[in-house]
Order: sequence, then structure tokens, then C-alpha cells
Amino acid sequence: MKSFTYVIQDPLGIHARPAGLLVKAAKEFADTEITLTKGDKTVKGTQLMKLMGLGVKTGDSVTVTAEGASEDAAIAAMEQFFKSNL
Repeated sequence: MKSFTYVIQDPLGIHARPAGLLVKAAKEFADTEITLTKGDKTVKGTQLMKLMGLGVKTGDSVTVTAEGASEDAAIAAMEQFFKSNL
């Protein structure tokens, strides 16, 4: 299992556009489960409505975890995605 913590920089937080892109990026790693955790809530990276339901705002800290066969590649891709989009 690999993980990293990221502080959201996007002025709107995780809203529809980046959430959709995040789901698309997470689905590329079918053999690896990617999850996001904010506070005591954890959701799968492939569940759009649940991701948006986390209510992640600017300045919030989220922990991204990847567990599975491609966890190294998945966590690297997620870290790059967050830096570029959120």
C-alpha cells in the first residue's frame, strides 16, 4: 500500500470537472484500488458522486492511497494529477 497527503490548492476544491478527470485517471488502474480520505470519510477514486460528496474545499488535506498490483505507478500518477489539477 502506498499513500500521500495533499493540500488542495484549487480555489473551488474538488468540484465536477476535476472530480471527473480524477475518476478517469483512477480507472486506468483497474488492478489497483485508489481511495481518497478526508477526515473520517474514505471513498473510492472511481466513484464520482461520492468524491464530490466529500465536500473537499481549498486548503483541505486529503490522503490518497493506492493498493494493488500497480500501486507504484498508480500513486505516482495520482500525485502528478493532484499537482497539475488540484
